[in-house]
Amino acid sequence: MQKQETKLVSNVITMTYRNLLKTFHNPDSLLDVVVQPVLFMVLFGYLFGGAIAGNVHDYLPIIVPGILMQALLSAASGSGTQISDDMNTGIYTRFKSLPISPLAPLAGQLLADIFRLLLAALAAIVTGYLMGWRPHSGFGWLIVVIMLDVFLGWALSWIFALYGLIAKSATMVESISLMTMLILIFLSNAFVPVQTLPRFMQFLVQINPVSYVISASRTILNDGFWPCDAWIVLGAGVLTVLVFSPLTAIVYNYKNNK
Repeated sequence: MQKQETKLVSNVITMTYRNLLKTFHNPDSLLDVVVQPVLFMVLFGYLFGGAIAGNVHDYLPIIVPGILMQALLSAASGSGTQISDDMNTGIYTRFKSLPISPLAPLAGQLLADIFRLLLAALAAIVTGYLMGWRPHSGFGWLIVVIMLDVFLGWALSWIFALYGLIAKSATMVESISLMTMLILIFLSNAFVPVQTLPRFMQFLVQINPVSYVISASRTILNDGFWPCDAWIVLGAGVLTVLVFSPLTAIVYNYKNNK
């Protein structure tokens, strides 16, 4: 039993390394997690900063947590695309012929995606910093926010991975993921004060789970304490992993045994 567990860990590490190498050898796959947060931070900051907050500097504490969450959603959705691409190109069929644990390719993909999430978070934070944003609560709370948001992004990766397994093509996964991300982000409190929206949109924003993440991040970064919203976000992330990781593994095994 212990030998099997050791083999599983070893296989997962190997597959994680394989996925990291694949990313390093195809830097274009990082464009969505590096270029996109930089582009949105600069565009939105300088276009809307004066209209919404009076100037760019005062707008940055509002927009930085929003762009951070947008970048992590985009990075998380990439898991589904990668898995669907590997399934449709026969890579996973090739893995089935190797003497490795059946779950290692899936687990390796999800672990390697943590690198993409961290890179997306750093791209958003560093761009905000270069534009003049500073976390009022200090560097320590900034690390807490990054860890919380990256964990949530990783939890959401399991949902996108499940969709990547059942979708017909990587293109479909990419299209649906993009629409989902845009709806969740633009129907949240990421870029504008909720009070300025029509009443029906305020309701949609208030029930949007992304709004809780952004509110929690803003409170931690601006006020330096762990709010109630952060507990809700952490609990939702843990629940998502508990529900979707076994579900994704079951679907993956079913696909592998067909």
